[in-house]
Amino acid sequence: MAIDGTLAYQDLQPDDILDALEQVGYRCDGRFLTLNSYENRVYQVGIEDGDAVVAKFYRPGRWSDEAILEEHSFTQALAEQEIPVVAPLATDGETLHRFDEFRFSVSPCRGGRAPELDDKEMLGQLGRLLARIHLHGETAAFKHRPTIDIESYGDDSVDFLLDNDFIPYDSIDVYEGIVEHLLDSVEACYERAGATSYIRLHGDFHPGNVLVNRDRLHIVDLDDARTGPAIQDLWMFLSGDKHEQQPQLQTLLDGYEEFRRFDARELNLIEALRSLRLLYYAAWLARRWEDPAFKFAFPWFNTGRFWDEHILSLREQISLMQEPPLTVLR
Repeated sequence: MAIDGTLAYQDLQPDDILDALEQVGYRCDGRFLTLNSYENRVYQVGIEDGDAVVAKFYRPGRWSDEAILEEHSFTQALAEQEIPVVAPLATDGETLHRFDEFRFSVSPCRGGRAPELDDKEMLGQLGRLLARIHLHGETAAFKHRPTIDIESYGDDSVDFLLDNDFIPYDSIDVYEGIVEHLLDSVEACYERAGATSYIRLHGDFHPGNVLVNRDRLHIVDLDDARTGPAIQDLWMFLSGDKHEQQPQLQTLLDGYEEFRRFDARELNLIEALRSLRLLYYAAWLARRWEDPAFKFAFPWFNTGRFWDEHILSLREQISLMQEPPLTVLR
């Protein structure tokens, strides 16, 4: 089973990383730390007479140059509007660099902790920042980056898992039946939402991609920036059952609507998008399964227990999509 890019990083050594940075003008001081990233390889590197930087080496074959540069341009434009995203640094006007077969970028190093989701002031601030990102996001369209939709997140994910024999043989019939029902329910949610707007998004906006340093926020990792509905950048900050999610959502949207009006019809998409993410996540792990880093970090994947729990989660999502959506007070 050939899966592109899974073994690419076995040839990337620490000396290569330091040489790559030296090549574009950074004088490394030898300090070197591997950061938590699986899709790409990301390193914090010390710089002589300067602040540390973060070097991201892109997984070969995942994005085209045009798609990476489109994300860089989007992020830089947000930073220019004083939205606290961590944007790539330019050397001689270039943000995407090459070293041997690898492409990489360099960004400022920003530290911090994950936000506390029971902090109402923090949620309101996140809502305001997201609204400002979306205001810029709706001014133009991505040309080289994909859309979050049922086909790419749902159908393609399911097909990959089945075509590459990841589903245990004795669970295939159950899985196919559940997935068919799930995708029908997802489509029904989209129909209830109607013709909502699709804009440029962060795309993977969850607590792990927000760093809090004292009272300052930093938004990181726009590597998954895509086109989609605004609610995609909001729902991953909701936790607990619906009773717990309702005030979290209200606080986020109170901040959000200080800058941009939110289309309440998109609330019909929360559980649909959560369902699609479950399918996409399982397929993402499967697509990268030959990468040694994935087998080390996710040893529970592709076990009988994983697939039993995955199927149970899909069943639960079907039930949740039958319930009335969350509401927003205005």
